[in-house]
Amino acid sequence: MHGSMQDGFGRHIDYLRMSVTDRCDFRCVYCMAEEMTFLPREQILSLEELYRLAALFVGQGVKKIRLTGGEPLVRRGIVGLCEQIAALPGLRELVMTTNGSQLVKLAKPLADAGVKRLNISLDSLQADKFHAITRTGDLQQVLDGIEAARQAGFERIKLNTVAMAGRNEDEVLDLVEFALARDLDITFIEEMPLGDVGRSRGESFFASDQVRDLIAERYSIIDSAEQSGGPARYIRLEGFAQSRIGFISPHSHNFCATCNRVRLTVEGRLLLCLGHENSVDLRALLRRYPENDQPLLDAVGAGLQRKPERHEFTHDNDIQVVRFMNATGG
Repeated sequence: MHGSMQDGFGRHIDYLRMSVTDRCDFRCVYCMAEEMTFLPREQILSLEELYRLAALFVGQGVKKIRLTGGEPLVRRGIVGLCEQIAALPGLRELVMTTNGSQLVKLAKPLADAGVKRLNISLDSLQADKFHAITRTGDLQQVLDGIEAARQAGFERIKLNTVAMAGRNEDEVLDLVEFALARDLDITFIEEMPLGDVGRSRGESFFASDQVRDLIAERYSIIDSAEQSGGPARYIRLEGFAQSRIGFISPHSHNFCATCNRVRLTVEGRLLLCLGHENSVDLRALLRRYPENDQPLLDAVGAGLQRKPERHEFTHDNDIQVVRFMNATGG
């Protein structure tokens, strides 16, 4: 029996972003501090607990689940978990966000397991700059992973680029060209003020409209009303029918009115809003009631009534949420 979830503002919740690990093999400057302490094993959800929660949310009307991290592909057993979740009756699609580092070996197994779409982070096409942004990443390894994903049979692949002044705004057109040449989508994301990453974020803020203006210098833009089930707004470029260019703009084009999603951290906190600290502790209930889902359903229902109407992100120097993006689920 499938239910449906609604928050206190009448928004229907049908999208769950589920973090499967807080660990990552990169240390991206917008996501983490250089030195990170990760959660001890007993504090993170087991694969069985993750699957139980996925099944519970799908039973309540969730149609789309995105697996995130940290880097989801460093979690042992991830392909098997994908296979289980993808098979849930009522789930329309299982998708994943990854940094691409493990895709040479895992792209085909993920596609075979039922992952429909991939978002792959790519913030630079210059090896030295890519390494500076990721602190540990190897650009060629990621480019090879993108190619492996293209060959693996996913329904769609999208590149994600965090646009940052002084770091990669000079590569916007190169990144667009890279995506177009491979029939990939690409989304440019405004940096979000999550966690103390050891620098002022205001210095590097680069708005979506600035990205769009750069693209318009080279291409004819066609506005699009397309939706992918998330917060991105899309455009098409004349002469390139296969690719979409997206913008996720938490600062400059707030998308809260149509919010249809909640996030689950790997420690079992249901985050009701990316920009607020309020959450519901589902891990304690999972472990207290191993055979009974009703207390979990009651807690989720009550929590949704407290889901904020909107976040209050600004792009100044303030850290507005203390948790890091890797702990939130990218």
